[in-house]
Amino acid sequence: MVTLAEARDSKTIARWVSFFQAAEIPVLRQTAEGLALLRENEDETSARDITRVVINDPLMMFKVIAYANNHRSRHQLQDLLQIEQAIMMMGTGTFFAQIPTLPHVEDVLNQHVSALMDLLKLMVRAHRAGYFAAEFASHLKDLHPEEVRVAASLHDFAEMLMWCFNPDQMNEITERQEADKTLRSKTVQQEVLGFKLVDLQAELVRVFNLPSLLSDLMDEKQAHLTRVKNVHLAVNLARHSADGWDNAALPDDYRDLSQLLHVDIARVMHIIGVPH
Repeated sequence: MVTLAEARDSKTIARWVSFFQAAEIPVLRQTAEGLALLRENEDETSARDITRVVINDPLMMFKVIAYANNHRSRHQLQDLLQIEQAIMMMGTGTFFAQIPTLPHVEDVLNQHVSALMDLLKLMVRAHRAGYFAAEFASHLKDLHPEEVRVAASLHDFAEMLMWCFNPDQMNEITERQEADKTLRSKTVQQEVLGFKLVDLQAELVRVFNLPSLLSDLMDEKQAHLTRVKNVHLAVNLARHSADGWDNAALPDDYRDLSQLLHVDIARVMHIIGVPH
């Protein structure tokens, strides 16, 4: 088993993946508290009740999807990418018994306040991206909008994991980019981590036996596909609107969404809730 110190020193994807396979992935404290309340009335708790809590926490979504796809019955041939469906298939009892709500993100990073703040911002942004993607999918009459929500919410889950377990190097990446706005993320990641986060994520999808659709919907090489466009634009919109609605990149997002949804820009702005 690879220790955290070994993973940090190695600067290789293989060592980090090996570490993550044995690590307890943290979740938000509010997620743990919400699920604890539901567990007190487990007999009256439905998969939908649990889902309402889980979808607010991308790391918990990751844990649910990973567990469900690694514990399918031999009769369950299709991948599970919808949270409620995954919980229904495993059963609420199995969910509470087998998917831990410890440790908490806030405790893991209690000595790294700036990293915690950056991670929480990223998780909020991921949740917003998931919400936007599900909205767009509904407008496009996608038969499974929740799959698109999960893909958008998990678009940056490798980055979230690295913030949890490698905060110093992630802080260094942020500081370098803030000092030089022309630096490309992938270039800095390669220099500091020894690899690109997108490559780590692809390997985590494979090793954790996550649905291949998750990779497809996050693969910008397939950008011509409607669902991939949806995820990409939802992630961009969440990032550009994270600090308000005056980001210079937002008009381009509105234009791209207008083309995707086949509506005018005013309608796009109404759909996503831009204040007048």
